[in-house]
Amino acid sequence: MTSERHSKFGFAASHDAPIPYLQRIRDYYQALGYGAPYGWAHYSEMPFRRLDKPLSKARVTIITTAAPYQPDKGDQGPGAPYNAAAKFYTVYSGDTAKDHDLRISHIAIDRTHTKAEDLATYFPLNELRKRATLTRIGSVAARFHGTPTNRSHRVTLGVDCPEIVARCKADSVDAAILVPNCPVCHQTVSLAARMLEENGIATVVMGCAKDIVEHVGVPRFLFSDFPLGNAAGRPKDPVSQAFTLDLALSVLETAPAPRTTVQSPLRWSASPDWKLDYCNIERLTPEEIKRRRAEFDKGKVQAKSVRLEAGC
Repeated sequence: MTSERHSKFGFAASHDAPIPYLQRIRDYYQALGYGAPYGWAHYSEMPFRRLDKPLSKARVTIITTAAPYQPDKGDQGPGAPYNAAAKFYTVYSGDTAKDHDLRISHIAIDRTHTKAEDLATYFPLNELRKRATLTRIGSVAARFHGTPTNRSHRVTLGVDCPEIVARCKADSVDAAILVPNCPVCHQTVSLAARMLEENGIATVVMGCAKDIVEHVGVPRFLFSDFPLGNAAGRPKDPVSQAFTLDLALSVLETAPAPRTTVQSPLRWSASPDWKLDYCNIERLTPEEIKRRRAEFDKGKVQAKSVRLEAGC
């Protein structure tokens, strides 16, 4: 009957919808044997800061969860497996006038359907510079900022978000574009967006995990229905990347109220089947579940070692 409805009425496949990350992740880690599910941040009220000047005169920055490349920390290249050694645990900043080698091997992107081969899919600095040249924005702020991906709400809200706010205020930022990658990254930047808005800085989140961002609750959200790690556009597709940033700027400029979500019309591929794989316990064998549990435990030990080295 389902197939008949699809052919008769032109309906999309039932799984051609945003991935339910909250449920997938809950089921996945319980199947791996980790007990009580993670408690995601959730708010019912949203701060909302309108731009107090035209976007063409605004100073804009980027907040990222990508990490600076560390040559001594193992494989961080395109297609790299999860690499906890490459994690960072304190906010960092970078000069927006320079090019940067940022990687996302340290977080849980969709490694089945994307390879993190194109920096522009998760760090749209070059496109933002072009918008300044075209006077679409007033200027790019002197620095962009990297925020750690912390599962701890206490650390994120008490340490990392205030530091992001302080650095943006020091740079006289008017607006921030926040680009997450993994599921917890989406929570992290959503919390940062809220705190930035509370402190007078307008924000837009560009992300791929719709349910997580909307569960936390943010002022403005541009949703791209792409595999995690591609919130700024498709890899090696500059037209897609330019369109995505322009749409994010439009949302930043025109959102009428908090909790504004706009979905990009772009599709990842003709088939939606890629949405069936990420953290889908129903598609894993018992042997694969056991292997992943061991791999996750190993990553936790490695991440703890990195955190201790960093004094965090």
